[in-house]
Amino acid sequence: MENSGASPLKDTPVELDAVSEEEYFSQSTLLKEFIEIPTIEKAWTLKSNIGSSQVMFSINQPNLLENKKRRYASFSHISKEKDDSVQFHWAAFPIEMDTASLMVPSPSGSKLVVVRNAENGSPTRFEIWSSSQMEREFHVPSSIHGSVYSDGWFEGISWNSDETLIAYVAEDPVCAKPTFTCFGYEKGDCLDKDCNSWKGQGDWEEGWGEAYAGKRLPKPFVININSGEVRALDGIEKSVSVGQVIWAPPVKGSLQYLVFVGWPSGMRKLGIKYCTNRPCSLYAVRAPSFRSEPRLSGTDANLSAVMLTESISSAYFPRFSPDGKFLVFLSSKSAVDSGAHNGTESLHRIDWSFDAEPLPHNKIVDLVPVVMCAEDGGFPGLYCSNILSTPWLSDGRTMILSSAWGSTLVILTVDVLRGDVSRISPSTSEFSWDVLTLDGDNIIAICSSPVDVPEIKYGCLVGNASDNTSWNWLDISSPITKCSEKVRSLLSSKEFYIMPIPVRNVSEDLTRGASKPYEAIFASSKSKKHDACDPLIVVLHGGPHCVSLSSFSKSSAFLCSLGFSLLIVSYRGSLGFGEEAVQSLPRRAGSQAPEKFAAAAARNPVCNLALMVGTTDIPDWCYFEAFGSEAKSNFTAAPSAEHLAVFYKKSPISHVSKVQAPTLMLLGSKDLRVPITDGLQYARALQEKGVEVKVMTFPDDIHELDRPRTDFESFLNIGVWFKKYCS
Repeated sequence: MENSGASPLKDTPVELDAVSEEEYFSQSTLLKEFIEIPTIEKAWTLKSNIGSSQVMFSINQPNLLENKKRRYASFSHISKEKDDSVQFHWAAFPIEMDTASLMVPSPSGSKLVVVRNAENGSPTRFEIWSSSQMEREFHVPSSIHGSVYSDGWFEGISWNSDETLIAYVAEDPVCAKPTFTCFGYEKGDCLDKDCNSWKGQGDWEEGWGEAYAGKRLPKPFVININSGEVRALDGIEKSVSVGQVIWAPPVKGSLQYLVFVGWPSGMRKLGIKYCTNRPCSLYAVRAPSFRSEPRLSGTDANLSAVMLTESISSAYFPRFSPDGKFLVFLSSKSAVDSGAHNGTESLHRIDWSFDAEPLPHNKIVDLVPVVMCAEDGGFPGLYCSNILSTPWLSDGRTMILSSAWGSTLVILTVDVLRGDVSRISPSTSEFSWDVLTLDGDNIIAICSSPVDVPEIKYGCLVGNASDNTSWNWLDISSPITKCSEKVRSLLSSKEFYIMPIPVRNVSEDLTRGASKPYEAIFASSKSKKHDACDPLIVVLHGGPHCVSLSSFSKSSAFLCSLGFSLLIVSYRGSLGFGEEAVQSLPRRAGSQAPEKFAAAAARNPVCNLALMVGTTDIPDWCYFEAFGSEAKSNFTAAPSAEHLAVFYKKSPISHVSKVQAPTLMLLGSKDLRVPITDGLQYARALQEKGVEVKVMTFPDDIHELDRPRTDFESFLNIGVWFKKYCS
């Protein structure tokens, strides 16, 4: 007879002995405490009628049980005391926004739009909130458009000046597909759920690659928040993908215009995630009218979108000055022109007229040029992942930006009339600083390090905005990013510093910028052992044209707390060191040092360019990293035998016989950037050579491996793997 009170049997995971199981248990308990630290995504400052400010923070926290990120909003009232101190008075509890895809306050702060994307073809919901209640709710069916983009790149949602219209970017409606019955093809329309028929697949439509699988092309729409009527923007070519839409300043008369970024698809769409080298331009188009007069055709010449930036190969993140007299934008022309998937950015300006319709052939003023070679300790150029929707100080000419500066993220001011750039986060700090929002002429930012959880800082401008010479940074007590006492205690015993690493064997063909030192972040225990060193994990970022910043990373802090030292390297070719440093890496990939490492862990690694080039969403990347400046002239969808030989020679697979270290491979089955076959081939080759290999695949993950359970299990296994071989 069964004993109903007995404990259920516990199965030990395959291939785990008692010691390994205990290691899994202890590390998973600690990792969960790191994983649960909340992350601030965005913030907005809302002004009240009495002149004080309230800040709304958008926060996410992994939910391992549901395998998604829990999102919520937290609010704080800002009070400024007589002694010039600043106090944040936090609401008692945050508000969960779990199903919200986007939320954006109106310019006055009196309204809030919440967008909730649905699944399985259900309508998209738009909610309009006031300070006390939801005032309106509209359901937009999939026949008008699909999900609203909330990806941070195509994403764009913007209120007009009188707060009656909202422009946004959403998926094109689903194209009609052929219908079949038992008698064959069915003419005309047929109900989707007719049990006597089925929908065919129709023509294949190429998307934008990694992270956009299954998503239809991004197109612009406008919703009237009084009536709920939605209209698509006319006058835009079907081949143009639209993103980052904003309202232009009101012009004389009743006409309104929108400005957006357009990416032409050409003959082929290449992957756009993490790839700023895709040509794009700014366009202006007349906003739809919601009056009762008949709608004009999109073929009308006055409705056709006007390209504003014909003379430059890249233009994105458009922002109008407060007075509306000019339009400022970032450019990645260095990447587009060279072929690198990322590069040093530049900042530009065009004039804007209130009296005339937008015109092409605008004079583009270069404000901050591409920095080729950074002087010692000097400004290395712009490397911005985004720009605030309202980045201006009260003088109307000073922008606030966050940008990589070597291995740190810093806060900059840019005078958009003179092009002057100043670093205003503390120059002596090796922490990373990121601007969240502005409170008048003050800055709300977060500051963190590899061993310090993020903290909120309040930057006060000393003097007036035009002088912009001195900033006082205040510490703000916040409940948002609190961590457990155990995590705080562990991190308090750690320290970090950034070390310059000189380039060895400088050759004559290296440019001056490529010959300058690169950097590494070293994180370790404060208490040094006299007779032994902690095992060292060398952390190399992907890309390769990215950068490892000195900001807080839950996974890195977890590994450091296990007793490892970390060497987080921004090798030559990383961003943040000038364009000549970026361009020094292509053609030079392919060397290794197998005897230096006791174990290795790789997350979706590039292992065989010859295999990857035919299956990845970015085959041009393979050519650029292998051929450098000759990539554009060599690029083809059908690589020659000679090209494949070069790809193989530049790949880790060609060095597989030298590998000695036990290797853990973590692979996403839905990775379009580095398809899983690349990693599996390498793992099999290692096994064939007698190297110990462990492979973990995640069936529903793409290249990032960032779904909560995947992220958790990945770094748990990395920690256990390194403990096993590096203790």
